[in-house]
Amino acid sequence: MGFQCLKIESKDPRLDGIDSLSGTEIPLHYICRLANHAIHLVVFHERSGNYLWHGHLRLKGHMDRKFVPFRKLRFGRYPGAFDRPELQQITVDGLEVFIPKDPVHFLEEIPHSRFIECRYKEARAFLQQYLDDNTVEAMAFRKNAKELLQLAAKTLKKLGVRFWLSSGTCLGWYRQCNIIPYSKDVDLGIFIQDYKSDIISAFQDVGLPLKHKFGKVEDSLELSFQGKDDIKLDIFFFYEETDHMWNGGTQAKTGKKFKYLFPKFTLCWTEFVDMKIHVPCETIEYIEANYGKTWKIPVKTWDWKRSPPNVQPNGIWPISEWDEVIQLY
Repeated sequence: MGFQCLKIESKDPRLDGIDSLSGTEIPLHYICRLANHAIHLVVFHERSGNYLWHGHLRLKGHMDRKFVPFRKLRFGRYPGAFDRPELQQITVDGLEVFIPKDPVHFLEEIPHSRFIECRYKEARAFLQQYLDDNTVEAMAFRKNAKELLQLAAKTLKKLGVRFWLSSGTCLGWYRQCNIIPYSKDVDLGIFIQDYKSDIISAFQDVGLPLKHKFGKVEDSLELSFQGKDDIKLDIFFFYEETDHMWNGGTQAKTGKKFKYLFPKFTLCWTEFVDMKIHVPCETIEYIEANYGKTWKIPVKTWDWKRSPPNVQPNGIWPISEWDEVIQLY
C-alpha cells in the first residue's frame, strides 16, 4: 500500500535467566508511515495473571531516529501493563473497529501503566550464592503466602484501594523474584489517603480476622490480619510529608511509637506470584531505606524496633488513648 514500516523487536523478558531460551526476540512495536501520517501498532502480550503487557519502544543503533516524531508516541516510553479489556465492535466512518468496552478505564490506566520487570538474572545469581530453602515447611509457607497475597489483592481491588508490596515481601520480589521463605508474613503498603473504613470488614468477610490494630487514621495506622497456618497479613499505612513518606509502628506493651522514613516514591506495576501488582518505582531507594546497603545478604533475625536503618523513636501514646490505638484480638 506504499507504507514504509519499522519493526521493533526485543528479548522476551519472561525468558530472561532461562539459558536455553534467553535472548529469544519477540515483536513489540510496528510503526508505519505514509506521507505525513503514521500508524503505531503496539503489540500486547499475555502474561501470567491474565493481564496484558507491552514492551519498551527502544530503537537499535541502525534504526532511523527521524522516521517519525518518536517523542509524540504515547505508548512505549516505558514497558506497560494493563487489565485485559473486554472488546466491543463499533463502526467509525464506515470502518469496523474494536475498542475496549470500558474505554474510560483503559484511558485512565495509560498514565499509570509503567511496568518494572523482576530482576531474573540477579535473582538466579542470588540463589546460586545463597541456596534456596526447598524444605517442606518453606514450600508450604510460600504456597500459603501466595494464596494470602492473592486473596488480599482481590479484596483490596474490589474496594478500589491501591496497595503495593512492602517490607520483606518487596525485598523478596526485588532480590529473588519470590517470597522469602523465613519471613513468616505478607507485607503490604497503602497510602493513608486511600484508607477506607470498610477494609477491616472486607477482610473479615473473606475469612481473615483482625489480629491487631495499632494507631489511628491520623497517625501511625497499622492493621494485621490472621491468615491460615499462622501467616499474618500486615498492612502499613504511609503518610506524606514535605520531603519524605513514613509509616508508623507501635509497641503494644509500652505504647512506644516508631516512625520509618522513606524517600518519596511512585507506584509501578510488576509481576509477582502470577499477579500484576504494584511496587515502588524507585525500588532500590525504598529497599535501602528499609534494609540498608547490605540488603543483598539474607538476615534471619530481625528486630522491627532496632534493625531497620530508617527507624526512629516517635514518642509514646498517652495511656488515655491506649484503648483506641492498641487493639489486640
